[in-house]
Amino acid sequence: MTLELPDNSPMLSMPWIITFGPMADDDEWEPVVCGPYEREHALGLAEEIVADEELTAVVEPLLPLVEIERIREEIAVARALADEEADEDQDTDLEFQAEDYEDEDDEDDEGDEDEEYDEDDEDEDVEYEDDEDEDDEDEDDEDEDEDDEEHEHAGAPSPDEIRAGFARIAARLTGG
Repeated sequence: MTLELPDNSPMLSMPWIITFGPMADDDEWEPVVCGPYEREHALGLAEEIVADEELTAVVEPLLPLVEIERIREEIAVARALADEEADEDQDTDLEFQAEDYEDEDDEDDEGDEDEEYDEDDEDEDVEYEDDEDEDDEDEDDEDEDEDDEEHEHAGAPSPDEIRAGFARIAARLTGG
């Protein structure tokens, strides 16, 4: 799966990554992310790997954003698109469900008039013993507090620091 872009799109010149993952929902393993590549190379590699194995491959551009505000804007756009899609799906689901359940409700009401629902039948008293675990939890909390003190937030890098990092990464990728 990849974005279909017009020939003059500025995204074509960006670096691209490939995310390989399981095709079936019952396969559980972490996706493998590779790249960056030029778009044509990413597409060729993804097609070659997927042709030999039952995998999914998502080819997408990396956004070399260096300003915090631009990153936040991209996140906001992605969230808005997801919400929009979810709203469209929900609207469709509601219409579908309403049509399906109208007939079923009529059928269910006819045969269940004599049955009564008793909430007490479902409630059971269950006791749990976790006195021993409380001591372990207290020790874990103390360890987490110590870790938090050691790993304080360093703050965001400046755009110039990020660009310098891009240059270092590019040098490593090219063996320089």
